[in-house]
Amino acid sequence: MKVRGGFLVCLLLTVYTWPAFAQTDRGTITGTVSDPTNAVIPGASVVATNVETGAKYETVSTETGNFTLAQLPSGVYQLSAELPGFKKYVRQGLTIQAAQTVRIDIGFEVGSTAESVTVEADAPLLKTESGELSHVITTKRIDDLPILQTGAFAGSGGIRNPFTVAALIPGSALTITPGQVGPTIRINGGTNNSYMVMIEGMDATNSLGQGASQQSQPGTDSIQEFAIQTSNYSAEFGQTGNAIMNITFKSGTNQLHGSGYEYFVNEALNAGQPFTDDGNGHLVRTRQRRNDYGFTLGGPIAIPKIYNGRNKTFFFVTWEQYRIGQNILPNALSVPTLAFRQGDFSSIIPKTPTAGCPACLPGQIAVSGQPATDPLGRPIFINEIYDPQTRQTVNGQIVMDPFPGNKIDPSRFDPVAKKLQALFPLPTNPDPSLLVNNYQQVFLSERTTGAPSLKIDHSLGTRDKISFFWNHTGTFCLLCSGAGGAAGLPQPIDTAVGTDIHAHSERLNWDHTISPRLLFHWSVGFSQNWLGRPPLLDN
Repeated sequence: MKVRGGFLVCLLLTVYTWPAFAQTDRGTITGTVSDPTNAVIPGASVVATNVETGAKYETVSTETGNFTLAQLPSGVYQLSAELPGFKKYVRQGLTIQAAQTVRIDIGFEVGSTAESVTVEADAPLLKTESGELSHVITTKRIDDLPILQTGAFAGSGGIRNPFTVAALIPGSALTITPGQVGPTIRINGGTNNSYMVMIEGMDATNSLGQGASQQSQPGTDSIQEFAIQTSNYSAEFGQTGNAIMNITFKSGTNQLHGSGYEYFVNEALNAGQPFTDDGNGHLVRTRQRRNDYGFTLGGPIAIPKIYNGRNKTFFFVTWEQYRIGQNILPNALSVPTLAFRQGDFSSIIPKTPTAGCPACLPGQIAVSGQPATDPLGRPIFINEIYDPQTRQTVNGQIVMDPFPGNKIDPSRFDPVAKKLQALFPLPTNPDPSLLVNNYQQVFLSERTTGAPSLKIDHSLGTRDKISFFWNHTGTFCLLCSGAGGAAGLPQPIDTAVGTDIHAHSERLNWDHTISPRLLFHWSVGFSQNWLGRPPLLDN
């Protein structure tokens, strides 16, 4: 029963992942092997070797001389072919891109296998194996582009957004809206943002709404290639709209390598506003500062005297963080004065004579130019506060006694009201007679977005290769000026709600060569978005 149960689980997993078999981020080399008379040659051994990792991918030509090497990670390869009676064929410098099929026809020359024919020509630019229209953008080109958004267009995350490279694609249109997560993308006149996102060969399209897929964007420098297929793609992508964005991530190589960087925005580098003076004889430059920094590191995994991962196990880690901080001076607000907090509201009753009512006492309400009184004949004053415990009925009308001097004994304050009152800060204006617009406080609006990632590749041999990828994107902002219009009050009474958004993705791929002409590809992935808010109080 254990064997049957295990077989059933494997079968179900295979069936479950079968629809994603062709939806991959890998490249393919295909072609025909022939002799000097152009006759096809079966049984030739064909090997593609990744120049940077040493990983080998093997197959043999069929009875019709055809061969196909599928599921090749993007990179630079050397293609070689051997058959007794012919010189060894070697083709160098083949760049294989994500979701691309390259045709390389191999022409043998008669001779000893000890001899070799080396071809260094680039792969043909004309694609004859498929009619799809696709565009591949490398990390170098992405780094060369100004994709660090600034000003009001920085979005909720602000970190460099690799999706903006869609602007390079013919027939694309990008719209950037202030405060939006990322650009609105339209391809070939289709519906906005109706594209599929694939990470490491698996669907990662987010259904939460516009720009949600960009909410969990990976770090820009973790990307090896950004392939965008815009038309005539294969039938297995029928569920997508007007484009497929296939993202492949960098892998480590046999050489330890890394990089560090910072992209920054500073008002000192901006042009000043014409016809202005900052008081020092210079043009006014609005304060604007942003920093986007990080590092990358990749290479073989090695533990001295224990394990040497050269040609076998590799890692590539990236870390990127975006930070923006600016001082905000909101409009003046009205907060309770110290006297109000102690129950003394005598200052809100006017001390000047009531206009248009000579017989009125100072601050007394006038009705048609006559002093207003309650049913007991007592004068009614503006802003007078009444004691609810003195409620009585006089001649059919409800009457309450005013608090003496418009002062309330603090012992009668409701406990809940005391808690709420404690949340309000004291006035910043020292004038006790200023009862409104008495609070104005500069506050720091600071937002941080991080995007770390990790990729591990392991080769069990020429027949089995495993790859794992993880990335995390998080944005945190406790008091953002754009989040509901922050007023500068402390939490939790400020109108700003803050941002605490996290998203992560994991991908696991396994390629097993069953035979030189049969490949098994298995993949599993998980993605999650957490749209949360930061805690308002410490207790």
